[in-house]
Amino acid sequence: MNQSPSAQRLLTTRFSKTIWNPFRTAVKNYRLVEPGDHIAVCISGGKDSLLLGVLLQRFQKYSGIPFTLTGLSMDPGYLPAARAQIDHNLEQLGLHTHQYSTRLFQTVNQETDNPCFLCSRLRRGSLYQKAQELGCNKIALGHHYDDVIETTLMSMLYGGQIQTMLPRIRAKNYEGVQVIRPLYLVRERSILAWRDACELECLACSCSFAEKARQDNHPESSKRYEIKQLIAQLEAGNRQVPANIFNSVKNINVRDVLGWHDGPETHSFLDEYE
Repeated sequence: MNQSPSAQRLLTTRFSKTIWNPFRTAVKNYRLVEPGDHIAVCISGGKDSLLLGVLLQRFQKYSGIPFTLTGLSMDPGYLPAARAQIDHNLEQLGLHTHQYSTRLFQTVNQETDNPCFLCSRLRRGSLYQKAQELGCNKIALGHHYDDVIETTLMSMLYGGQIQTMLPRIRAKNYEGVQVIRPLYLVRERSILAWRDACELECLACSCSFAEKARQDNHPESSKRYEIKQLIAQLEAGNRQVPANIFNSVKNINVRDVLGWHDGPETHSFLDEYE
């Protein structure tokens, strides 16, 4: 199946500076794709993962780097209309995925305290396991630049630590598997613009909790949403705020912090004070 010509053409014309170039920069700078890789690109049906699939498919064709790409889609219990929408988008974009079904939504629906956290954890574990079964050594996820800076700020305000979302990590409990984030330098606003230019109707969360919130006309009210709104307000007054948040976690001077740790080993500024 051939990729949608319009979606492919848009990446190297209208969105070359805002999507294609930042994507290639992240892949190069963080060594996300290497010769011999077998990458599972996880496509959920949302705008981020669909774009990621299109980008990696084009990169595989033109980069000159020999690697294998496998699309991976989990059906956690979608309603028929949602499943049909995902299939339509995949066909429109020329993306082929290995699809499999789980009972994740049925399990999560029994959780009342923190269903979104449980859903994310179970979804991630299922995808890791399936990718490992398919012989993949890397899993590509659709986290973007705004996810990174939101996570950074959330860790400070709600976690009491300086920590960020890294572009490449080793998956815990899944030996030989790495997680990569090729959209690491791409702004969400650019992804939204690409989605609209391609006239895609992307899937929102389809679990019972999200569906009930939409039916009740309740606005999103998560901590991440609050941080997203805060960053937008700050950026309106100073366009450098997002970049400053991003750069803050790669310009840390340990001589100017109260303490830090490397795994279980902790340090204090007093260690070398004398």
